[in-house]
Formats: sequence, C-alpha cells, structure tokens
Amino acid sequence: MKHRLRLLIPVVALVASAGLALSGCTTDKLAEQYRAGTGQNYIAGDGSVSEFAAADRGAAVSFEGKTGDGETVSSKQYAGKVLVVNFWYAGCPPCRLEAPDLQSLYTKYKADGVGFLGVNLYDTQSTAASFEKDKGVTYPSVLDRDTGSVLLAFSKTVPPKATPTTLVIDKKGRVAARILGGIPDRSILDSLISDALAETD
Repeated sequence: MKHRLRLLIPVVALVASAGLALSGCTTDKLAEQYRAGTGQNYIAGDGSVSEFAAADRGAAVSFEGKTGDGETVSSKQYAGKVLVVNFWYAGCPPCRLEAPDLQSLYTKYKADGVGFLGVNLYDTQSTAASFEKDKGVTYPSVLDRDTGSVLLAFSKTVPPKATPTTLVIDKKGRVAARILGGIPDRSILDSLISDALAETD
C-alpha cells in the first residue's frame, strides 16, 4: 500500500535582515515549538508526509550552493533526474537517526540516476564532515548557513527551522513530495522515490 497522505500545509517564509524567521498561524505546531523555547535546539516536524499532484507542483525550483570542499552544486546538475533533498544539521537528533536510511536509499537508487543532496543549515565544514564520516554518508551536502540560499529557494515548501525536512524532486525539478520531520519509516521514502521515478509526464 502506497503512502499517499495528500496534506498541503501552507507555509509563509519571511526573509529579514537578521536572517530567516518562522511565520504562520497561531495554531501551527512548528510555530508553537519555536515560541515555546524548549531548549531542544531544533524545531521538530511530526513526520507527516505530503505528496503533491503533478498539476499542483508549480514551477521547477532553481538553487545553487557550495559544499564544504568549495564545489558548486546547482539544480542544473539534476535536470531530468529525480532528486532527494534532505535539510539537516549535526546537532539535530532526528537527523542522526535517519542518516542511515538516507544513505541506504542513496545506495539503492544510485544506479537509477536518483540524486541525493544534503543541505546543512547550521554547521561549519568540520562539524558537517565529522557527522558524515561517523554516519557513513557519501552523498554531497551544501553548507547553507552563511547564505541560506538553498533553504530560501525551497521556502514555499520547507518551513524555516523545521529540521529535518526531506523533499523528493521530480524529473522536471518540482517538489513532488515532502516529509516534515524525521523519516517515519524508510519504506515511505522508498515508495515516494519509486513513484517519482515511474512518472512519465
């Protein structure tokens, strides 16, 4: 049974001179966590899965960033391919838990041309590299903390400070699915990737 929970969660992203801040209605769970100041140092999603119909995906998302090694990574490199984008940072407990599942799926789908790209929101190069070595992560990550450019590019889909968030990008560069929070089960992301690969339109 395919996991198809079609919940479209409207999110507004604000970019201020001081950086990115969370915005939304007063009943939004993420906003409540942000205001509560619980000291957990991350804003946790609930693992909810949203799959977007092709007609509702809008325009392709264009982005560009640099890895810790200084290599430029952009959406152009993934044109015509399915891409999984994971927003993370080393101090986020759910990020540590889901890292092996992401790596496993990267290995599974690599031969099919599926790209995987991490977007590290807060860490220095050395911290990010240490995490990747410890968790055995071999796909690249953009270091986004200084510019926020990749997060901004996906701001219509990814709530600021909602970490982790995982997106499946279709072959046309559009957001096909989102997991807000830690991946609830590897099979869910597996199905979302498989669905995106099977699309022909």
